[in-house]
Amino acid sequence: MKCLTCGNDNPTDAQFCGGCGVSLSISTSSGIGIGTAELPMVSFPQAINLGFKNYFKFSGRATRAENWWWALFTVLAGIVLAVVDTLTGTMGMFGDSGLLGGLFELGVIVPSLALGVRRLHDINRTGWWLLLVFGFFPIAAIGGGILLVSFFLLDNFLILTVLGFAMVIGGGILGLIGIIVLIVWAIKQGDTGPNKYGPDPRMATSQ
Repeated sequence: MKCLTCGNDNPTDAQFCGGCGVSLSISTSSGIGIGTAELPMVSFPQAINLGFKNYFKFSGRATRAENWWWALFTVLAGIVLAVVDTLTGTMGMFGDSGLLGGLFELGVIVPSLALGVRRLHDINRTGWWLLLVFGFFPIAAIGGGILLVSFFLLDNFLILTVLGFAMVIGGGILGLIGIIVLIVWAIKQGDTGPNKYGPDPRMATSQ
């Protein structure tokens, strides 16, 4: 069996590659031998490359390393761009963000959502679970708008005030719970082997 990492030919019953030492396994499902080798963990530069390469890819799976390296990249890049915006006098052009920071945030929204969906797929969960965050915080924002209307335009109209507070508090609490759930899932090890969303991204497989 050929090692997919270094290309070394190994005996069919080998568990480790004699050339590079990577672990090998053999599956004989359907009577066909399939050699699989565990891939190295995704590095920081690789995660950035994969994030932009799979910009619009909402299918397939992503590893924990790819997800957390990308998160670190967005935080560090945001800090660096905030410093640059401050030094160049462009801070505050997009609300609390500067010109460069705001453009960067717009640029990474789609790949971040796509990566979040693929990370959920890796633990065999639908990407719609992201609505745990994006579904409840808008409710809280709408509730805040209702409160503003009630306080400033309708002289503290009781029913609207109660409804606004309920939406702000309820949406905020549910949104925070959703964030905690998604963080726990993002930490969780992905499924070993293929699942209904695709092959294991930690394994390279050849027939």
